[in-house]
Amino acid sequence: MTLRRTLLAAALLLPLPALAQEAVPMVAPPPPKPATQRVAIDTGMGRIVLEIETQRAPITARNFLRYADQKRLDGIAFYRTVKVADKFGFIQFGIDNDPKRILPPIKHEPTTLTGVKHVNGAISTARLAPGTARGEFTISVGDQPSLDADPTKPGDNLGYAAFGKVVEGMEVVWKILDAPTSPTAGEGVMKGQMLSPKIRILKVSRVP
Repeated sequence: MTLRRTLLAAALLLPLPALAQEAVPMVAPPPPKPATQRVAIDTGMGRIVLEIETQRAPITARNFLRYADQKRLDGIAFYRTVKVADKFGFIQFGIDNDPKRILPPIKHEPTTLTGVKHVNGAISTARLAPGTARGEFTISVGDQPSLDADPTKPGDNLGYAAFGKVVEGMEVVWKILDAPTSPTAGEGVMKGQMLSPKIRILKVSRVP
């Protein structure tokens, strides 16, 4: 009995197997997804649902949500389509300088700052000079990196401010892209790009 106890005690003093001594590597949890808000655009052709980047592009997202929450986008229209190729181009909607709907311009948020790129389905705020954007918006059809900011280019290289993307209803976007246009309406580069008839927006609202 004494010998058995001695052997047991000796065994407890032996080193553990090497495998058991190795530290288990810690796997870092994935970073939390940036906060977003879903918004539905109900049109005469169907519903488009957007995921708005409220955390990554807070200024531009907040501007769009103000227009939506204050019902300033209800009853307006998609009025422009720029179709470069099949399922490539963009469509545009907005307040069209209606003084009853317009809000003050916002600070420009370039894609180099937000990380929100002009990928297929991206929604972006149309502008002239940086800092003039108000209530005009485009939806990209196809990836369009040429609309992103590019500091290596001369002049106004800040691109446009993307702030979300389509997550449902891309088929509605394609229908609008392919909708008929007037050959005479519009001025300058917009001539021949104006939808005829316009695609009415019934309402724009947050999705719970």
